[in-house]
Amino acid sequence: MTEAWTDHALKALRAACHTANGPSLLALLRMHDPAGVLQQCGDALTAAVSRSVPGAQQTATECTTTLRERGWPGDEVLAWQLDTAGGGADYVLRPLPVDLEELSGLLEGDPAWGGGRIDLDTGECRPALADTDESWDEDEPEGTERWLHVPCEGSRDAYRDMEDFITTVDDQDLARYLGIAIQGPGAFRRFKDMLATSPAQLQRYWLFSAERQHGRARAWLADQGYRPALPTSH
Repeated sequence: MTEAWTDHALKALRAACHTANGPSLLALLRMHDPAGVLQQCGDALTAAVSRSVPGAQQTATECTTTLRERGWPGDEVLAWQLDTAGGGADYVLRPLPVDLEELSGLLEGDPAWGGGRIDLDTGECRPALADTDESWDEDEPEGTERWLHVPCEGSRDAYRDMEDFITTVDDQDLARYLGIAIQGPGAFRRFKDMLATSPAQLQRYWLFSAERQHGRARAWLADQGYRPALPTSH
């Protein structure tokens, strides 16, 4: 029986991913249902497999099965990445130390701010709002490919996440109220206000939403020829 992901467990998961602590990551994935966090910890798990951390290959194999059964955007990309992490096949995608959460913010943020770009030297995500004419390094030699433009694709996918999440809610009354809440302007605010009446469901939604957003960001990055990778300092 696996435990539900609590705030404490998720904080520990983020720490294990940030520090590439393979043993801690694997322990957390054994104690909790990995299906809810696969996109969020996939790159740290990839690193654990490539470093031959005991138990990492078996966990990765189980996770690839879950990813392919689920089939959300980005799941097949991550499954292939985990499949090839232990050797036997070369990565087709170039590694880039980009934060998928930050990339998702550029892709799905407010269209008024207009996406942004990724520094291909460092993996840094730069919102368009943070850029000035000078910051585009116009003095760089012509043909220098340092920046990857990130368009803002708006909130359509995030809205679909709300719709899909509602279908997973067991409480029929809450599901009905959530369905009403997402109609018309202000849907996101009303949806979250309604979910706040059930802290357990709100926690589950945040995890669901983050997993979907990370997966879409991963899929978009793969379409550009890149995959996320941990910073080389790890």
